[in-house]
Amino acid sequence: MAALRALGATVYVGHAASHIAGADTVVVSGAIRPGNPELVAARERGITVLLRAEALATLLVGRRSVAVAGTHGKTTTTSMLTVAAQHCGVDPSFAIGGDLNEAGSNAHHGSGDLFVLEADESDGSFLAYGPHAAIVTNVEPDHLDHYADGAAVDRAFEQFVRTVDRSGFVVLCADDPGAVRLAGVARGEGIDVRTYGTAGHADLRLDALATSGSTSRYDAVLRGRRLGAVQLVVPGVHLARNSAAALLAGIGLGLSEGLLIEGLGGFTGVRRRMEFKGAAGGVRVYDDYAHHPTEVRAQLVAARGMTGGGRLVAVFQPHMYSRTAAFADSFGDALGLADEVVVMDVYGAREDPIPGVSGGIVAAAVPLPAGQVAYEPSWSTVPELVARRARPGDLVVTLGAGDVTQVGPEVLRLLRGDAT
Repeated sequence: MAALRALGATVYVGHAASHIAGADTVVVSGAIRPGNPELVAARERGITVLLRAEALATLLVGRRSVAVAGTHGKTTTTSMLTVAAQHCGVDPSFAIGGDLNEAGSNAHHGSGDLFVLEADESDGSFLAYGPHAAIVTNVEPDHLDHYADGAAVDRAFEQFVRTVDRSGFVVLCADDPGAVRLAGVARGEGIDVRTYGTAGHADLRLDALATSGSTSRYDAVLRGRRLGAVQLVVPGVHLARNSAAALLAGIGLGLSEGLLIEGLGGFTGVRRRMEFKGAAGGVRVYDDYAHHPTEVRAQLVAARGMTGGGRLVAVFQPHMYSRTAAFADSFGDALGLADEVVVMDVYGAREDPIPGVSGGIVAAAVPLPAGQVAYEPSWSTVPELVARRARPGDLVVTLGAGDVTQVGPEVLRLLRGDAT
């Protein structure tokens, strides 16, 4: 809010009909409920109301846009493509769901014609963009508060690829079953499809993929031609795949293969994507936005490779009651990859509570001995609980899309013995 005020914006805390006085347009996110007083007043007064995606789409007019979609990996892939393009001497506009470490911001108005944006499927509004090109990292059931079932999610992504300009292309992951199905649909529509992954049939193949601690590497092979080694300073097989998506899209945009690879090597990450928060008492603390079982599993696999001789302590806050109800068992199974697990209560976001749905049903599904799993519904109790469980050499990772991100600094404060 301070940054927006510094740029000249008037910022209100809280919602009131009086705030829209003099407004020509009201832009709303998918989290805004129909009864919001500002939205109600806008409709009563005949003021134009746009979804966030519709407003963003107006900025794409006249630009060569690349929309990055997928159930997981959108933010990192969008960020990687942005950083790699910048290394090629391009000044792209970008709109990302997280702050780039390099830029310290999630958005920028560039001087070139390229616009890279994260395309969120959660409410179906990613159909508004009509991009020149698109990336789809994967397709899995999620956001079942909006979509009836997994088949409805599939149909939404099919509609999304159909919005891509026929002079452009779509980049899809050859390792993901949902994306592979989508590739078949896109090809049937006459869309230029380009694939990446470890699969032998991928157009851009990650050969000799290996991870070590907080780094990963692979040899990029494009239709049998070796482009060179991609060396990343971010951990995990999933991030290596994301970098391959960015590389293939960048090549499709006509950017230098060598400079793209160099740029990816300099990518240091995104806020809340395995972000290092600090160390105290021999304990390292990281924070990650993972809020779907596949994401939790991928991050814990990556974190396991960084533990050394210590234990992995996972602190998970479920996000949204509908997602928790749908995936409680899968969350529990994924969290079983840790040595110690603390489950918080559900961060409801835009949803009202569902009877019987809490963090307790996730904790009950974790396949670890009872002494290694705790369900703690009181947010204020969690940092102390984690600090007591952590030992020198351990790696603690906080996981979730809600205010769990504030737990890590509190754990570090307790481990340091700070009074305040």
